[in-house]
Amino acid sequence: MRDLLIGKHPKDFDVATNATPEQIKQCFRNARIIGRRFQIVHVRVGREIIEVTTFRRGHDEERSEQDARASQSGRLLRDNVYGSLEEDARRRDLTINALYYDTSSHQFIDQLGGQADVADRVIRIIGEPAARYREDPVRMLRVVRFAARLQFDLESDTESAIASVRRLLRDIPPARLFDEWLKLFMNGFSAPTFKLLRHYQLLDPLMGEAVSGVREGEPTLDLQQLALANTDRRVADGRPVTPAFLLAALYWPAVEACAEQLAAKGESPIPAMHSAGQQVVQQACQHLAIPKRFSLAMRDIWDLQPRLERMQPKKIKDHLAHRWFRASFDLRLLRERTDALGDECSAFWTDQQKRYPELVGSARARREERGERRPRRRRRNRDS
Repeated sequence: MRDLLIGKHPKDFDVATNATPEQIKQCFRNARIIGRRFQIVHVRVGREIIEVTTFRRGHDEERSEQDARASQSGRLLRDNVYGSLEEDARRRDLTINALYYDTSSHQFIDQLGGQADVADRVIRIIGEPAARYREDPVRMLRVVRFAARLQFDLESDTESAIASVRRLLRDIPPARLFDEWLKLFMNGFSAPTFKLLRHYQLLDPLMGEAVSGVREGEPTLDLQQLALANTDRRVADGRPVTPAFLLAALYWPAVEACAEQLAAKGESPIPAMHSAGQQVVQQACQHLAIPKRFSLAMRDIWDLQPRLERMQPKKIKDHLAHRWFRASFDLRLLRERTDALGDECSAFWTDQQKRYPELVGSARARREERGERRPRRRRRNRDS
């Protein structure tokens, strides 16, 4: 409903009802209940899945522990207490998300002034902001995501409460934070999202100091911002994007610094980069549960940086064929634009791509044609 009011075409509609998940499941043959913390029903209609939720109510002392449970910090661990439409509206996170459309009467239902906030372009938490953030700290990320996506401003209380509870994001499981990261950064508005996360100091609990520690005015911050802008352009153009490249660019400042420290201790550039990538990925995964297919790709993108700089004739075809050559080359271009590096390296590899266009990324294409998976890295025997 919110998107209709601001003149955008909704990508989907959420269906809400007073029927319980079990009752909904009985009404449809192809339906299944998913979730434990917040149960919903997925109803399959052809190739489409329609998400159906039950009206829920807020907190009170009479609800059973089986249906709702909170942690000591106030974070909701389970929330399956059902109620009326009016109660459901009050327990939603934002006024602009508490808008309903009655399909029988063909009327908007607005219990909490959401239409006015849409008109005023304001993001407002329903209820006492700090308490709502404690129930689910991810709401702080949702507030930022909607503000960035819709170009709305945060209402004063909604904004001021973030500082007192942002530390609670550290209690959120890394797997859930990675899901939220994808929503924040892979939907075409990552650059304004990143700016707001930095402003409200939410980047550190989300991604760690390896990303948040970059200071204003540093060239590596420019690199991060360029990578975000490039990703947003690709989304706008309908071109594919991968989390691996953006994560590699955002964590690059930490990888570069770590590799330089290792090189200063005597390691050669290629082993230093490899070790640095391994260390930074381990740090990153303490915050985000980055799937292995992305973390391995990140390390490949980093590992290729010193290899591309060598411009060895014998390795030209191997590097061009590497499945992550193009992403690594793009990172090199960003580095040259922001770090006063010469363009000799990028010019060399631009010429090689023109000379051998059929080779670029060909190793990846060949593997996909054969249906092969990436070979596992062998684990060293620690006893040897």
